[in-house]
Amino acid sequence: MSTAPRVIVALDFPDAISAFGLASRLDPAKCALKVGKELFTAADAGLVRELVGRGFRVFLDLKFHDIPNTAAQACAAATRLGVWMLNVHASGGSAMMAAARDAVARAAAETGAPKPLLIAVTVLTSLAARDLAEIGIRATPEEQVLRLARLAQAQGLDGVVCSAQEAAALKRALGPAFKLVTPGIRPAGADTQDQARVMTPAQAIAAGADYLVIGRPITAAPDPLAALDAINASIASGAHP
Repeated sequence: MSTAPRVIVALDFPDAISAFGLASRLDPAKCALKVGKELFTAADAGLVRELVGRGFRVFLDLKFHDIPNTAAQACAAATRLGVWMLNVHASGGSAMMAAARDAVARAAAETGAPKPLLIAVTVLTSLAARDLAEIGIRATPEEQVLRLARLAQAQGLDGVVCSAQEAAALKRALGPAFKLVTPGIRPAGADTQDQARVMTPAQAIAAGADYLVIGRPITAAPDPLAALDAINASIASGAHP
């Protein structure tokens, strides 16, 4: 495959039929696809295998968070599906992330497949400072993100999920090789919906994001491929559509 596209289209659908309907209107050379909890629970692992078989890079966004052995086995199973990227919660701690990292490497070696990117979730983009305070975290979102990102990097993970608002600080602190995957991306004028911290695609890339998770601005568009093309063009030109 060629260099991975920067846009990851979120398949936030309740069933496989809807997900495949959207995927059939997209080009795997122009985007990756994200499969999250709702779709995976409704459609099972066969959907992931089918999307991989159609040539798509798949980000399996299940945010594993459990005791180290359980999280590791889940990550190994995801690796065997042929996914391009998967994630765990950094708040699961060092031992859990290390176990996940090793399990992914072993499973990839056993199958002869490329090792998927293993990234960590830091602070959900729906959470603002007041939300963190409610659960006993007195740090700002940026401070908490940096703390968890450093922990993930120390355990050899490939990157983190973070808000684009924190991307510049993370790139400065952790270096260019550490991948930043940013949800909460909305083209200018789009509804921010349930995201508290958002940026346009071009702003996020300029801030240091490596991959952009974008859902409804593409999936709900009358012509999803045209919407994707416009976003990719804005990224290439640095414009803010």
